[in-house]
Amino acid sequence: MNDATASLKESVGRYGVWSAGLRAEEADQAGERAEAAAELEQLGFGAVWLGGNSAARHAAPLIEATSRIVVGTSIQSIWEHEASEAAASFAELEVSHPGRFVLGLGVSHGPRVEGYSRPYSTMVGYLDDLDKAGMRAGHRVLAALGPKMLELSRDRAAGAIPYLVTPEHTAQARERLGEGPLLAPEFKVVLDSDPARARATARSYLAMYLTLPNYTKNFLNLGFTEADVTDGGSDRLIDAVFAWGDEDTIRTRIDAFHTAGADHVALQVVEDDMTSLPREGWRRLASLLT
Repeated sequence: MNDATASLKESVGRYGVWSAGLRAEEADQAGERAEAAAELEQLGFGAVWLGGNSAARHAAPLIEATSRIVVGTSIQSIWEHEASEAAASFAELEVSHPGRFVLGLGVSHGPRVEGYSRPYSTMVGYLDDLDKAGMRAGHRVLAALGPKMLELSRDRAAGAIPYLVTPEHTAQARERLGEGPLLAPEFKVVLDSDPARARATARSYLAMYLTLPNYTKNFLNLGFTEADVTDGGSDRLIDAVFAWGDEDTIRTRIDAFHTAGADHVALQVVEDDMTSLPREGWRRLASLLT
């Protein structure tokens, strides 16, 4: 494990927050986003992972509003951002706020990218271009699900940030990565102990992801069936990729990722209304993690 990866592991700690809302661009909500980031830092989270096709420009205001917390993209699409641009944006933030920004990269999904082809080879070429632009591997991580991309995140990056996975996937990923690289899976949490209501919230949120073949293929590789990934997802699938229940149950589900080999877990609070930042949910999460 190189010094940059070791430093990243230490900086992000065991828990972070994954949020699409914190990468929003509405100017009238910039103050709330900055305030929320500062509160997440005070609550003890080590990192904020910005959902959607995020970039350094989304991370910069949150970094400026805080003093310690790491902000990462989860993910920046390699199809929509030139490597030279990504490297330059990283370098700018690294000069002003050393060690506070990590570039999370991904190949996105075929249905979302015109001309999508050869994602693995395209990622290899993108990393080559980052190297040429002077960006070191220790400051980038990959949204890796399958074996080849996991190996690439081991060999050409600081580690992996798998999205929508289970502890079983984490165990497999750790075996492929070895002990050195960062392994920071995302995990969804519904803070509701009513089974029907919690699963309904989860199923509504999951529906879009089940239209994306990268995720459904990964579920099938993990032993789920076609029936599990249709009609919004079976209870079995919902219960595997979301934590819900009382606080002890949710804590146990999160702990399972660490037991399986995760260094850090990026926690996403899922609610029926995802139009506002789930700040009370983040506070509840912080409380049950202490």
